[in-house]
Amino acid sequence: MDQRTILRLATSVPDHDGFPLVDDLHARFDALAAAHPDQVTVTRIGTSRLGEPLHSYRIGSGSHAAVVVGGVHPNEPIGSWTALHLAETMVTDQVTAEALDTTWHIVPTIDPDGMRLNEAWFDDPFDRVRYARHFYRPAPDSQVEWTFPNSHGSVYFDQVLPETLAFMRLIDDVRPELLVSLHNGEMGGVYYYLSEDLPDVIDTLHAVPRALGLPLDTGEPESPYLRELAPAVFAMDGVEAAYDYLEGLGVDPGEHIHGASSAAWAMRHGALCVVAELPYWSHPDADDQTPTTEPYAELLRRCADELGASGRELQEILDAASPMLTIETPFLEGSRAFVPMIAGMVDTDRARADREPAARIATVAERFGCEDLVRCFRLRYGGMLLRALESETTAGTAPAAVRRLRDRLAERYASWQADEATGSEPIAISRLVGVQFGAILACASHVADPTRASRPSLATTTTGGA
Repeated sequence: MDQRTILRLATSVPDHDGFPLVDDLHARFDALAAAHPDQVTVTRIGTSRLGEPLHSYRIGSGSHAAVVVGGVHPNEPIGSWTALHLAETMVTDQVTAEALDTTWHIVPTIDPDGMRLNEAWFDDPFDRVRYARHFYRPAPDSQVEWTFPNSHGSVYFDQVLPETLAFMRLIDDVRPELLVSLHNGEMGGVYYYLSEDLPDVIDTLHAVPRALGLPLDTGEPESPYLRELAPAVFAMDGVEAAYDYLEGLGVDPGEHIHGASSAAWAMRHGALCVVAELPYWSHPDADDQTPTTEPYAELLRRCADELGASGRELQEILDAASPMLTIETPFLEGSRAFVPMIAGMVDTDRARADREPAARIATVAERFGCEDLVRCFRLRYGGMLLRALESETTAGTAPAAVRRLRDRLAERYASWQADEATGSEPIAISRLVGVQFGAILACASHVADPTRASRPSLATTTTGGA
């Protein structure tokens, strides 16, 4: 499939006002399977921690195999529409299906329990304040994406979740040539992770957001150790790169690294892996390479100080409330993981700053990225802690001291909400799905290319996990 065709398909995605609830998403897939029984096969691959059946929808009978999984982080539902649009396209557009010659194994959401805890903002995803107030993200050891087996250096992880086990078995059964883990970010521009340096694919990954009028995110990368293959395209180097980077800073990697990713597991089978990270909101500063007047090291220290101050406020409230809390909600579990994590991030950023050349000036994009990360974490994890306290007060089990802590946090949280970045604009969902869909088509086209070298065998593939 040539780039012109990919761009045509990526720019033809229908728009939506919000995101589908879990039940609606499953109903749409089941209706598709019922309408096309000769093309769609439904297989149960596991069960969620709360008893939800997990299904994979096999579509087509091509000679190449692809696994596409949504909901790996349950606050990232752009992939819900992408997965459905991909499935519908492959059963209704025979020209496209034949060109890609792929058997698709699509999981609409691998963490339905977690996704349900985000559903309160799905009908209006364009309001960042509302999004953060109803935000939920599992603690790292409860995230499907980051609970694959891992053994590297001092880190050993084997606390595989039921959902992760289902994902692992699907990968091992299918042995895919392509793995797409459907993620998204929050604010800024588009960026990608790619497991191989493929110039033809990267060229299309750049062309798709350009055709949809979306900027690349060329500011502060998500992690400082990332290896850039091209602007806004990063290598999937696995936890090994993070481990070595942290160890080089003098930071204990075991405090930050636990499980490995789905990509690490799929690369055991020689799979090409791709992630398209998309923002809900764009901002003109996200790709502005104009130099500021602030040294980059000073920017890191300033934002670390601001984030650290917010983290201490949250930690103080969490510590004061914890002895009185009786309901072990996912919000409390997440707060107990993420609030202390903020302090570790601050230490890491300060160590980074000490190694940066004093003369290096930050760009506008880097400044925006660093400052918005502070806003993002305040809103995300302040909102989750507030939901944990409200679970107690709503249930009628909270003593007066917990209610006072809830009110104190609510007041502080309102001030953080008021500090939202000006100039940001929500992005039409069709454009976001279009980028993910285009990335899938680009990678699937590469896999289906008859001139491509055959993939490595399992015995010779470098493994990123235990």
